[in-house]
This record gives sequence, C-alpha cells and structure tokens, in this order.
Amino acid sequence: MDANCAIAYQSRVNSRVLFLLSASPVGNPKDTRLRGDRRLVKAMRSTAFFRALIAFSFDVGGVLAGAIVAFQLGVFRLSPWALAVYPAVLGAKRVIDGLLSGRVGTALHLGTAYPRFLGNAPSFYKLIEAMVPLTFLASIAVGSVSAVFGSFLWGLTLIDFSDVLAVVMGTMLMGLSTTFLAASLSFAAFKKGVDPDTVAYPVMSTTADILITVFYVIALNSLLTMGIAGRYVVYAAALLLAILAAYILVRNARDRRFAKAVKGPLTMLVLMAVLVSLTGAVLKGISMVIQNGKEVYTAYPALIDTARGVGVIVGSTATGKLALGFLRPSFSSMRDHATTIFSVWPASAMVTAAVSVLSLSLSQMLSMGSFLAFTLILLAANVIAIPVIAVLSFGFAILTFRRGLDRDSFVLPLASSLADCVMSAALLVSLVLLG
Repeated sequence: MDANCAIAYQSRVNSRVLFLLSASPVGNPKDTRLRGDRRLVKAMRSTAFFRALIAFSFDVGGVLAGAIVAFQLGVFRLSPWALAVYPAVLGAKRVIDGLLSGRVGTALHLGTAYPRFLGNAPSFYKLIEAMVPLTFLASIAVGSVSAVFGSFLWGLTLIDFSDVLAVVMGTMLMGLSTTFLAASLSFAAFKKGVDPDTVAYPVMSTTADILITVFYVIALNSLLTMGIAGRYVVYAAALLLAILAAYILVRNARDRRFAKAVKGPLTMLVLMAVLVSLTGAVLKGISMVIQNGKEVYTAYPALIDTARGVGVIVGSTATGKLALGFLRPSFSSMRDHATTIFSVWPASAMVTAAVSVLSLSLSQMLSMGSFLAFTLILLAANVIAIPVIAVLSFGFAILTFRRGLDRDSFVLPLASSLADCVMSAALLVSLVLLG
C-alpha cells in the first residue's frame, strides 16, 4: 500500500467510528471544559445510547434463527455433535462475511472498487474469488477443531469426524450465496452516502444467521434423516467446495494480491476455529441444563449478536480515539472511554428484554410470570458478560494500535468470536444460578 492509500485508509478508519465517536465525549471526564457543561455531556451520552440502540435493533432478528433451531430440536438430538457444531458454523460464517464487508468497504472508500457487480475493478473480482478458498479453509478449521473437542467431550468416532466435516463444508458451500448479498448491501450503503460498515455488517450478521441456520438444518436433515442418498448429497456438496477452492487457488497461484488475501487471515481462522468450537461446547452444556427450553434456543443467536455488537462498538470507538490521539494506548485510559461503554450497555439490556418477549412469544410461552423469570436470566447473563467483553474489546483496540495489526482481518474477527464465547458462558452461569 503506497503512502496515499495508507493516508486514505487511515482516514477511513477514523471516519468509521464517528457513528458513535461523535456522540462520546473525548478526553478525561474530569476536564474543566466538560465539567463546566454537564448538559452537553448528558446530551452526548443520550445520543450514543440511541445510536447504539439503533445498531442493536438489527440483532433482534436473530430470534428467527433461534426459532428454527427450537423447531428442529428433534433433528439436533439425533447426533451428539449437531448442536455443538451449530454456533461454530455461525461464527465462521460471520467472520468470512465480516472480512468481505470490511474489505469491500475499504476498497470503495479508497476508490479501488466501484459500487457495482458488472464492470468493476479486477481487484474486486479477486476479492470475491478469495472468499471461496477462505470459506473452505474456515470449514476445515472449524470442522477439525469441533471434531477434536467432540472426541474428548462426547466420544466422537472417526466416522463422526467425517460427518462433522461434511456437514460444515456443505453448509458453508450453500452459505457462499451470502457473499453477493454482503457486497450488494455495501454497494447500496455507499451509493446512499452511508458508511457500509454501519449498515452492511449489522444487517448481514442477522441475515447470515438466519440463512446459515436454514442451510445447516438442511445439511443435518439430509445426513441424519434421508438415508444413504442424503449422506451422498452432503458429501458431494463438501467435495464440490473442495474442488472449487482448489480450482481458484491453482488459477490464481501467481497472483500476489490474491495470495496475500488468502494467506493473511490464516492465523486468525485457526484461532477463530478454537474460540467458536469452545462456544459450541458451552452451548452443548446449556442444552444439558435446559433440556426442552425452546425459549433459550430461540433467544440464543440474538443474544450473541448483541454481545458481539457491544464488543465491536467499544473496540471500534476506542480504536478511533487512539488513532485521533484522544486516548492513551494503556488500560488506565479506559476510564476516559467509560461514557461510550455506559451508553452502549443499557442499549444492549433493552434489546435483551425485547429478545425475551419475542422468544417467549415464538415459543408460545408468553405470560407475565415467564417474562419476568426469563428476562431476569437474560439480563443476568448480560450483566456478567458485557463488562468482560468491554474490557477484552478495549484490550484488543490497544493491541491493534500498538502492534499495527489489521483491524478488519485479525482483531475484530477474534474479538467477535471471543464475545460469542463469553456471552454463552455467562448464559450458562445465569441458567445454573437462576434457571
């Protein structure tokens, strides 16, 4: 990247966070300028809260993905690994779509790509092609790590290992269809003069959850309920993904930019696979606690979407303040970021309450008593998880700034995967204590 591109990229990084950064006071809250106008600080905090609430409102759609899982619980129980692999597949797909959205947004801002599919720059088509081998590699990583976890925790055999790998790869093959949807959302936002990251990522995250859940259920039903013919279909889909990835890799073997796009996230994909597989193991533990608690399964995708949103907002705004010189790159400066954190947290709690209502309604369990009890469990999980996620996200922001790491390709995907794991663990603790 030359100097002009670097300057343009840094400008974009700074502008991305203005969605919430402009609503947050910068510097030390004890500064006399801020102390002298408390009404201004209060107005800033209120604006940050409402903007966060708007961003989190997209996450409520995740209850539709959860409702599909609750409706198909019978199929998930046919195999000891089916439920545990589900959040791993969701997490892997979110990471791939996040990489695409971030890189497309960067290219649009730098002028190296155009908001259209036909007649676009060659680099754009290389980026789209790179998603296929990245999807294949993510599938191998997630399937393998999940199977290793399963061999220790649930006694999975070699046949189970191949089934896990086939289902993950088959699901991710169908999930390639969301690649074009993610790019389309980025194009539409850019044409409207809106930062693609503030629209494409939250909308795509929820949409991908729903679609990947549908695709995963199709793959599971094919493998577990349709006999030998269904098994052949799933394995054929997995083989097709491998063939497509190999073909694209061979065709672009001498393209340095393509090689960089594929090799860059490899370390992150391995670490992500470990985190999302651990999340799956926690969900398996939740299933043992709740038994037939359909409302919990219905709420689960929306809960982890909201947790991830908190992590992204806290980390993004901190990264922007560090880049602009408003924060020092140390944990002690977290108190200067407290207004953002304490504006985002109540917004996440309000969305959590809404998720409780919708989950109970879709599960046909809504009553005043069930609402109070279930909302208490979800809010307890929120109280446990959000401070941990905020601290970790702030730490990732400092790491990004100090080490010069790629925010889109390394830091945010790992922070998001870690947020999923933390919220899942918090929900398990909350269910054990209050369920």
